[in-house]
Amino acid sequence: MDLGFKDKVALVTGAGSQIGFGRQIALLLAREGCDAVAVTDIIDDVKLTADEIKKLGKKSIAVKADVTNAEDVSALIKKVIDEYKKIDILCNVAGGIASRVPYDKAKPEDWDKDIHLNLFSIMLMCQAVLPYMREKKSGVIVNIGSGSTRMYSHGTGNAYAIAKAGVDAFTKQLAFNEAKNGIRCNCVAPGPAPTNFIPGPDKKSIIDMLAKTIPLGRGATQTDIANATVFFASEMAGYITGAVLHVSGGSVLD
Repeated sequence: MDLGFKDKVALVTGAGSQIGFGRQIALLLAREGCDAVAVTDIIDDVKLTADEIKKLGKKSIAVKADVTNAEDVSALIKKVIDEYKKIDILCNVAGGIASRVPYDKAKPEDWDKDIHLNLFSIMLMCQAVLPYMREKKSGVIVNIGSGSTRMYSHGTGNAYAIAKAGVDAFTKQLAFNEAKNGIRCNCVAPGPAPTNFIPGPDKKSIIDMLAKTIPLGRGATQTDIANATVFFASEMAGYITGAVLHVSGGSVLD
């Protein structure tokens, strides 16, 4: 099936972890026909993702950048534009639980960490990319949110979940305001998955435990989230904007 990715240039943040959503999203965009997929992360392993994309016969550059830093974001976008002359698709995947301090015990600096990593980073990336998309009168932005905004029983009712709720709201505001410029914006909200969001080596057993509470009986996979993200990025979703899609096995029924 042609998803309309011919000649498209995509940029995926948070694509360095080799067990993360960003890597899988970047690879699937390449497999489905994007001409170039630029990838970024704060870790050196982002180069491994770029190498895999090139093995698929697609163009890629890896840029090490901190997407919570405005100067880094500006330099990142300049590198991608200089290399490929445009950015058609932006997938904001970078994020994580920066502080596990409960909200009633957290200090302002604890909140700052999560809000900057999970919300401000997306706002900075969109702010930097929008002028180029507006100039072309087209573009797609897909933000990665979180099922934690609705899954209160999983102990994630901290600044991370609150920041991700901000991502939901920002996605809708962006979709409404940029529709006139031919730009779509949607959000994919994953359920529990064995990524680096779960600390320590025993990720599978934790997911297996959580799976008992999930109607479909298993945790999310990287491919589950990549499929939903790439769908939103494609022309198949050309009449969808401002949506928050929970890919959570029925854990969230919105």
